[in-house]
Amino acid sequence: MSLAIYVRVSTQRQAQSQTIEQQLQRLLSYIKEEGSSLPPEKIYKDDGFSGSKLSRPGLDQLRDQVRRGEIDRLLMTAPDRLARKYVHQVLLLEELEGSGCKVEFLDRPMSESPHDQLLLQIRGAVAEYERTLITERMRRGRLIKLQAGTLLPWSKTPFGYRADPQHPRDPASVRIEESEAAVVAEIFGWYQEDGVTLREVGLRLQAHGCLTPNGQRRWAISTIKGMLSNPVYTGIVYGGRMRVCESLRRRSPLQDRSGSEQKSHRLLPREQWVEVARIPAIVSEEQFEAVQVKLQQNKQFASRNNKAHDYLLRALVSCGQCRLACIGRTCCSGHAYYRCQGKRDQLYSAREERCES
Repeated sequence: MSLAIYVRVSTQRQAQSQTIEQQLQRLLSYIKEEGSSLPPEKIYKDDGFSGSKLSRPGLDQLRDQVRRGEIDRLLMTAPDRLARKYVHQVLLLEELEGSGCKVEFLDRPMSESPHDQLLLQIRGAVAEYERTLITERMRRGRLIKLQAGTLLPWSKTPFGYRADPQHPRDPASVRIEESEAAVVAEIFGWYQEDGVTLREVGLRLQAHGCLTPNGQRRWAISTIKGMLSNPVYTGIVYGGRMRVCESLRRRSPLQDRSGSEQKSHRLLPREQWVEVARIPAIVSEEQFEAVQVKLQQNKQFASRNNKAHDYLLRALVSCGQCRLACIGRTCCSGHAYYRCQGKRDQLYSAREERCES
């Protein structure tokens, strides 16, 4: 009988606290007591993946192996490691058992009796309720702290500022980092000049040898735009400015994105923002508002907003060389073609070299 085990934790913090190792130790000890052994390739794990979603690399690999008939017994610590939602639990259990794989839980052994099946349903519903309850409590607690001005809304201090390492989310500990603040002021100043675009600002930053907030030499358009649109540089810290939504950007399916979900952030209306604290300002509110007006004007006239042409393969073509997404183009003669993002300069492609295709 081919045996496999599956372990999962919901957050990176849990993964770092050895929760995965604890699950593995229990499961391997159980297998050893049975007198069996388990090769390393039959251990499937997902570190930092929510049980409320089915898009998990370890789980996907496990399901593929079961579908091919390579696994006929699966061992886990509890049903909520497989999935948090009861509907997902039923879906996965039916799929696995339908492929001839027997699923066993170390904490809650189950049988085919109506009594055990009822208990599985009740436990699945309770696990889903607990997850929803914890999520809502955390959201409400965070909102209350933001409204009270005792919790900064970021996990990483914005470029141009520093915070006390012992209290990184304490508003009173935020101070200006002079060298970085000078770069921020230059970015706002450059962009206000007539005819200067985000691309031109990025080229100037690279020409001056300025490093990005992540310490890289190559600046991205999105990084510059994010800094120019962040009101924190006026000295006002807002919480609740963004909401996570489905990815709005065209991404190539050829690129490996294991362990990361394709998400975007949508800016909420200003009346929904929560003012958290006041910190030292780097630019004036008048300069910031002028930059926002220019950003909005440039957005309206951007080439990506040109809807004059239709493309049959829009959002479907990717480059086989650099594996980036391709966008439609129409030349002056009226012929349409597709050009990969890798042929654009570094500020757009995020690559050191242009695609040679």
